[in-house]
Amino acid sequence: MTACPRCGEHAAQGQEYCLSCGTRLPGFPLRGRDPGAGWALRALLTAAIAFAGGAVAIAATGGDGGRDEVITAIGGFATTPSSTTLPSPAGGGPEIGDWPTGRDGWTIALASLPQTEGRRAAVARARRARARGLPEVGILDSSRYASLHPGYWVVFSGVYSSEAEATSALEPARRVVRTATVRRVVP
Repeated sequence: MTACPRCGEHAAQGQEYCLSCGTRLPGFPLRGRDPGAGWALRALLTAAIAFAGGAVAIAATGGDGGRDEVITAIGGFATTPSSTTLPSPAGGGPEIGDWPTGRDGWTIALASLPQTEGRRAAVARARRARARGLPEVGILDSSRYASLHPGYWVVFSGVYSSEAEATSALEPARRVVRTATVRRVVP
């Protein structure tokens, strides 16, 4: 028999807690493993698995040591168009214009087509709009204008000095292209 160090109550051999006050009795071994024990072994095992995974990844990808040249795409086009104004179609069809160089103003955007689809799609849209009677139809490269989202061919109608002037011409444009909107163009 032993005694509890807190209350002095007698305890039997192998008793873990005092039955009177609940204090853990000294000299009683902890059950199970110490939760902190074995951390070094677990860390070593994790490192070995990570090393093996890296070796497998290198073997699977060829592991050439990075000797190949890395090419980075920065956007844009491989060539610049030689002319900003398209020639008239054969037979004297409607002419497609460009936005005046260095001029800021307002216009009616009829369509915005991704440049990845090519300029031909924009030209076809512009010609249809011109054939349906819209004035001053043209195409501009949105990447050249700060006020427009880059990467699009914008088919437009009219060059206006104020938003009010462009808005007054919006209704006739919407009869031809239902989604036409007024846009500011700033070089």
